[in-house]
Amino acid sequence: MKSEPVTESGIEPRPGFHGCVRAPPGARASAGGLGGLASPPMKSDTARAWVLAAIDLVFPALCPVCSAALGAGRRDPLCGACWRAIERVRAPLCELCGLPFPGFGTPADEGTLVGRCQACATAPPPFAWARAGGIYAGALRDAIHAFKFGGKQPLARPLAGLVLEQARAWLSAGVAALVPVPLAPARERERGFNQALLLAERLGAEAGVAVRPRWLRRTRPTAPQADLTAVERSRNVRGAFAATPAVRGLEVVLVDDVFTTGATVAECVRALRAAGARRVGVLTVARVV
Repeated sequence: MKSEPVTESGIEPRPGFHGCVRAPPGARASAGGLGGLASPPMKSDTARAWVLAAIDLVFPALCPVCSAALGAGRRDPLCGACWRAIERVRAPLCELCGLPFPGFGTPADEGTLVGRCQACATAPPPFAWARAGGIYAGALRDAIHAFKFGGKQPLARPLAGLVLEQARAWLSAGVAALVPVPLAPARERERGFNQALLLAERLGAEAGVAVRPRWLRRTRPTAPQADLTAVERSRNVRGAFAATPAVRGLEVVLVDDVFTTGATVAECVRALRAAGARRVGVLTVARVV
C-alpha cells in the first residue's frame, strides 16, 4: 500500500477531506467525503450539520493554524476561534489603496472613505482601488503562512471567504474578470500551486466572475520580496510582468494574498493598463499596516 505524505501536522488530507488536518493515529473525514469517498448529498443544512457533528465525535478535525478542534463557528479547515481572531480591515479607509485610518473615525463611520493617505496623495497608484479582507497579523498571518508555505491549499476557501465578507461589493457587474498575480514557473513548480490563482478561483466561483490566469504573466524571475526594502521591492519587480491584448477596454480585478508595500500589484497593474485595460482594481486577503 502506498503511504501518504506526513507533515508536522499529521497526514496530509486527501481529496474529499476539505483540508481538515487529521490527528494521527485516527483519520478524519468532513461531511464532504469519508475515507476519500463522496458522501451522499445532504437534504438540508440541518442534516449536513448533524452528519458533520457525528463525524467530529469520532474523528476530530484539527485546525491547520492552531491545531485545536474546529468547533463552533468553523470555516473549514479553519477553526472558529482562529476565524473570529482575524482582525478585519475597517473603515474609514484611504479611497485608493484601502489603508485603514485607525482612530480617525467612529463606529458610525464604517463604510466611509476619508480621502487619500499621504502616500497616495503624494504619488497616486496605478490601480483604481485596492481592498483587503484583514490585517496581516496574528491568526490571519499564520493562516496565510500555512496556506502559502505549508501547502494547506484548502485554506483558500476561508481566506477567499474573508475577502468576500469585507469587499464583495467591489466585484460589481462591470468586472469582466479576476486576474491572479502570476508566479514564476520555477517557483510555482517548487510550491506546487499558485496561491493567488486558488484564491481567484474561489472568489470567481462565489461571485460569478470569470478567472483569467493567462491574461498576465511574468517575463522574468524575481528575487523574493520578503527581506527587501520598499525601494528594493519596486526595483525588483520593475518590468517583470506582461499582459495580453485580451484585457483591452475591460475592467479587471487583480488578486493576490498580501498587500505589503504595493510594489508587486502596482507593477502588475501597469502591465495590464499598458495592454489596454480600462480600469484595474486590486483584492488581497491581507493588508500590512
